[in-house]
Parts: sequence; structure tokens; C-alpha cells
Amino acid sequence: MHLSCVKTGANRLFDTISLWLLPAGLFFLLSALFLFPERSLQHKLYYALFSIPTLLALCVRPGELKPLLREPLVLLFVLFAAIALISLGWSGTEDSASSLAKRPLHIFMLFAGMTLLVRHRLEALQPVLLASALVALFGTLPALIEFFQHPPIDQRLIGGGALDNPLLSSHLFGFFSIYWLVLCMTCRDLRILALSGCALAVMCGLILTTGSRTPLLAMTLAAIWLACLRRDGRAKLLLAGLVVAAVATVLLFGQMILERGSSFRFEIWRMVLELISQRPLLGHGYDTSLALDPGTGYTLSEPHNFALGVLYDVGLVGLLPWLGLLGYGLYSGWRHRAQPLFVLASTLLMYGIGAGLTEGGGIMSRPKEHWFLLWIPLALIAALNIARRTGYLPRQVMQALAPEPARQLMADAQVIEEDGLGPKVLRLADGSFLKLFRRRRWFTSGSFNPYATRFANNSQQLVTLGFVAPRILGLYRFTDGSSAVHYQPLPGQTLRQALEQAPSAQARQTLTLAFGRYLARLHEHGVYFRSLHLGNVLVNQGELALIDVADMRILPSSLSLELRQRNLRHMQRYQEDRGWLFEENAAQLLTGYAEQASARAVARLERHIQVAKA
Repeated sequence: MHLSCVKTGANRLFDTISLWLLPAGLFFLLSALFLFPERSLQHKLYYALFSIPTLLALCVRPGELKPLLREPLVLLFVLFAAIALISLGWSGTEDSASSLAKRPLHIFMLFAGMTLLVRHRLEALQPVLLASALVALFGTLPALIEFFQHPPIDQRLIGGGALDNPLLSSHLFGFFSIYWLVLCMTCRDLRILALSGCALAVMCGLILTTGSRTPLLAMTLAAIWLACLRRDGRAKLLLAGLVVAAVATVLLFGQMILERGSSFRFEIWRMVLELISQRPLLGHGYDTSLALDPGTGYTLSEPHNFALGVLYDVGLVGLLPWLGLLGYGLYSGWRHRAQPLFVLASTLLMYGIGAGLTEGGGIMSRPKEHWFLLWIPLALIAALNIARRTGYLPRQVMQALAPEPARQLMADAQVIEEDGLGPKVLRLADGSFLKLFRRRRWFTSGSFNPYATRFANNSQQLVTLGFVAPRILGLYRFTDGSSAVHYQPLPGQTLRQALEQAPSAQARQTLTLAFGRYLARLHEHGVYFRSLHLGNVLVNQGELALIDVADMRILPSSLSLELRQRNLRHMQRYQEDRGWLFEENAAQLLTGYAEQASARAVARLERHIQVAKA
């Protein structure tokens, strides 16, 4: 019993971290600089809500490391970090080795935590990104209004919260500008498109008021990359918009930008290259201090170029895995460009690469603005790669279906299920099924994770877990905002029908025994099917399967006793089900459940049956 309690406690801890702490930690990582007056709070919140919980989750479930360490991006980062740590042997750093070793560890936890979040709580990713983008938008609007009402002496906006440097602020504004730009390019809802367009305009205005030219170059590169990924009508509009935006920027803000004159970057790069030439192969060592005076009268500690910073610290040996990280990240985005999340992540990475051409230097740091340029996009791409490889990312992508192709698809279809608003399930001419999901209020969970996508993703994950599930043929979005999943139905009859038509009591006992095993397998694999009843279970030659899998959650661990009991209570609402399962064949249900489930779960089921009989 003691070991069982320990295992249960470990599962609940892992679930709490994956389902709740990591989404909260990612939100504060992305938005803390806008919300709080001190940047140290960003570090503390990241450590407390993301990095340390991820480490605990990996200690509780070491098997999660296996897919992580098979991902090329993670392996390249580990190699890069190892080279950097080895270089401490000849580094001129003033910090302790233990302090510096924590930095790559926290970045590794970013990769690992993002992977856990995407694998086990994918539906929370887009709401977290949207909430963070809205915080960035509305958190900076007061500073923008103040800027126009009372312009600062240097005519450069910094922003509110913990932001203290216009160039670093512009990196964050650019990051969220790319988010809104990708949303404008990928969303189909006109209301969300209008919101995204307005937000993009405001964020671009924020960038311009910082007077920084680096994010303008980075956004141009990112927009070109995005247009190449999409290659549709919106991509052509985007490229045309770039030309218009360039002309407008020169006309409206050209004087403010040009008045800044030279930023001494060419002089800085020349000086850094001279230092790199002294130790080109191994570099000067991780975190070696750098002091440059290009004629400004004060010293600078960064080479203002990420690649030069890598070369200075770890030389050509360290540059190769670093370039491999960037190259494989972009390759992943290009290879999976049909997936909207890959489009977003790789476009953010391209923005970071563009910004890194003229900014940055520290190759690994504590959480700060530079993480938005490289480590956050790379961690997201790595997590998406792992989720796709392990079956946690939907392989089917929703396609827009015009009215005429939709009519052709549904020609001669037979209505299988309908309600007062019209058909819900159609049997098409070829025997496949089309399940329709009507448009609901525009601001719901279905806006981020449509029910058709949930159906397809749950079917895919059930197959990954070893269950039988419908084969998905396509996902469609119609012009009226509704969606549909096209799938090949499973043969057989419902378990309720099978019990009704069973020739004998012994046949019903055999079916109930099989259902007990199946129910326990679902619970042990973390499958919580809210609408579970005998009319939603299919029987075909002794094989059981679920019907209508959109209304389902698949948790990282086996279900808690409370969720199991909730499933049982739902089945008791149906009089026939209650009679067959909890009265006539209760012993067979319990026996079958005991073959797969833990002793505590079986004891809870037995008590539930006794209460039901009473």
C-alpha cells in the first residue's frame, strides 16, 4: 500500500506540474517584464514556476528524458553548453563556475519544460501566448500615450514595467509583433483578424518610437520568411505591405531614426574580430569579460552580434553546434510549414536571427530579453518536433473548404445524427463519416482548439496508447465558421445494443468482463471520457472502442480515484447501464477491472458498486 501511495503522489505531482505550473511559468516568462517593476521577479518566477518544477517532473518521471534526448536541437544545445562549460578552464570570467553552470541548466529546463507542456497540455499553449501578447499590448499602451503627450529628451520610448533600455524593449515589441503578424496570416475568423491587425499596428508603432533600427531589419527578414512559408494570397499582400511600410517609415520616422547617426557597430565588430583572431579555434572562454571603446568615451561589454559573441567565447568549435541549432530550427519550420505552430515558432526564430545580427553577445544568460530572440523560439521548435514524433501533435491540418467543394463532399450523404439546428453526423457516399461542429461564441476554448481538431488529436493519441480509434481522413473549416472531421468509422454495434441482443446471461457476463478490462485500461492510461456510457462504446468481434472522442481528455498519468468515480457516476445515470453493470453483472465488471487497475482503484470501484446496489 505504501508503494502505491508513493506512486499515486508522484503521478499527481507530475500532472500538477505539466498541466498547471508550466503554463503559468511560461506566461510569466513572457509577460513578467511588462507586469512587474523589477526584472529580478522574472527570474524568480521562472525558477519557481518553470525551471525547478520541470526538474522535479524529470526526477519523478525520468522516462520523459528519453524523447527529449533524441531531439537534434536538444543534443546540439547540450553539445554547445558542454563546450562552453569546458572553456571555463581558460576563461577570464569573474563569476564562479557553479553560478555559470546554472545558466545552461536553466536553458535546458526551458527545452524540457516546453516539451512537457506541448506533449501534455498542448491546448494551453495558444491561450498562454495570446494572454502574454495582450499583456504586452495593454501593458505598454500607457507608456506610448505618455510618449506622445510628453516626449522624452532623446525621443526614444522605453516602456513600462521592468523595461529600462529602448533597444532591449524593442526586441520584446518585435517578438510580439511577429506573434500578431503570424496570427493575421493564419487565422480565418474576421473578428480575430481585425483584433490582430490593430494589435500589430500598435506593436509596430512601439518599435518605431524606440528609435531602434535592429528590430526593423529583423522584422523584415521574418516577414519574408513567413511569406515564403505561406505562399498564398496573404503572403503576396504581406510582401506588398513591406514595401509600403518601408516607404511610410522613411517618410514618418526617417528623421528620428537617421538622427541617431552611426552606432559604431562596424568599429565594434572590427575590434572584436581582432580579439577573436588571437584565439580563433577555442575562444577566450565562456563569460570572459569584454571591454570595448570604439570612440564613444565609455566602454561596451557586448560585441553587438550573437555570432561574434559565440566566436569570442568558445571559438569555431562552439560556433558549429550554435549554427547547427539555428539551421535545424529553420529547417524544422520549413519542413512542417503546414502546421501553424511551426510557422509561428520558426518565424520567431528568424526574427531572433535577424535581431542577433546587430545585437547581443552573451551566449548564455539568465532569463532576459535575449531569450526572446533565440532560446524561447528554439525551445518551442524542439518541443513541437518531439510532440510530433511521439504522436502528441496532430498530423492532420485543418483546411479551408469553399462552398462548392463542400457541396461535392456531402453530395448524396445520409444523415446519421441531427438536432434542432440541423445535421451533426453524415454518412458520405463512400461510406466514410463527416462529423460537423457548429460555430459557437467566438471567444471560447474552441477558438484555440476546435472540436474537430480535438477529435482528430484524441483519435491519434488513442492509437499511440494502443487503443482502437477511427482513422482520420481530413479536417475542414467552412466559410460560416463551422468545422468538420472526416473519418473512417469503426465497424460494429454499441455495447448497449450488444447487451440488449445478447442470447444469454453468460454472453452478457462475457461482454461486461471485457468492458471492465477496457474501462480499467482507459483509466490507467489517463483517458478521461466525460460522456462515457454503453452507447458510446463500440463492440466489434470482442474488440472495444470509443465513439465521439472529441469530448475527452488524455492526462499524463493514470486517473485519480475521484475522476474514476465521476466516470462511474455518469454511467449510473442510464437505467439500463446501471442494471447491467452495477447489479446483474457487477462481479464480472469488478473482475475485469481488477485485471488492469491498481488495488486502490479496484477497492474504490467495489465500494461504489455496493453503494449503487444499496
